[in-house]
Amino acid sequence: MKLSLLVTIGVILCTGAIANAGHGFNRHGNILITDQFNNRVIEIDPAGNIVWHFGNGPNDVSANSIIGTNDAERVGGLTLMAGTGAPGGTEPLCPPPNGCVDNRVLLVNHHRHIVWQYGTFGVTGSGFNQLNVPVQNTYLSQENGDNHVLITDQGNARIIEVRRSDKAIVWQYDGLNNPNSAELLENGHILIADENNNQALEVTHTIPSTIVHTYTQAGGVAFSGVAFASRLPNGRTLITDSNNSRIVETDETGADFWHFFTNVRPGSNPMPLPTRAVRLANGDTLISDQFNHQVIRVDSSGNIVASYGNINQPGFGTQNVSQGMNGPYSAYVIGDYTGITPPFDDEDGDD
Repeated sequence: MKLSLLVTIGVILCTGAIANAGHGFNRHGNILITDQFNNRVIEIDPAGNIVWHFGNGPNDVSANSIIGTNDAERVGGLTLMAGTGAPGGTEPLCPPPNGCVDNRVLLVNHHRHIVWQYGTFGVTGSGFNQLNVPVQNTYLSQENGDNHVLITDQGNARIIEVRRSDKAIVWQYDGLNNPNSAELLENGHILIADENNNQALEVTHTIPSTIVHTYTQAGGVAFSGVAFASRLPNGRTLITDSNNSRIVETDETGADFWHFFTNVRPGSNPMPLPTRAVRLANGDTLISDQFNHQVIRVDSSGNIVASYGNINQPGFGTQNVSQGMNGPYSAYVIGDYTGITPPFDDEDGDD
């Protein structure tokens, strides 16, 4: 399967394009964010205004919301999101020791209606239509039109590929330790962030799979908690080295071509645990700096050119992210799939 990782779905984002984007739902240049412990997915415009959301905030942990969401991507007019669940003590309504369980991957339309679901709300398992802490989802378009969803099923230590029509698992990769993401590469392989094994793996998309390459360090510094990995257009790999508070661009030799530390800014949490970094078409890097409670955009020189949320200060608001976010886990610029798997889907989200 060949996919172009330079697709921007009809728009080329150049320097300054984000500042010129519109305000409405699904506008190219808006940012889709998983506001994890506020139990919601939000779409914001470049000024930080919330133009769309799914989930009702920290005071709703029902099936009508999305609990502890870690990942969301726009698929045409639909939004694919993972209801990870919230550990005990992270939210007022999720006390220790059990916290709150979600365990669903959802496709939601513009009107906030669920049009497809894998996993059963509040049920933890590994059987048919069951998940255990799904942390990431990637939409895969198929030539026959029966699209698949790649799910990082963290608690079950596996990556599964689910067919939308009948929810059958058509591919699986096991033996991981707290996996945190999986992306389909242009060469047809799968790139996996194997978080607690402190590595990223490139494996073949075959049955059985074989390991093509393992990434364990960059610049002589061993990875610790690999939260995300994506393949850049130049062939290098961008790694979110979470426990080292580092984003690093590397290759198969372990070279350090570019890096950014998220814990050296004034007011930063000493261990902000960044969770997602994606390279944009204009060369900037968009970083979800989870426990600094911010999303930041950094240029190639390491300058912060935009920030959303308040550094090291969780909050919740319904109008603008200047009112705060709580553990934003992922952020993607709508229309820019540089380095990540483009969904290539024409669904308008009105079904």
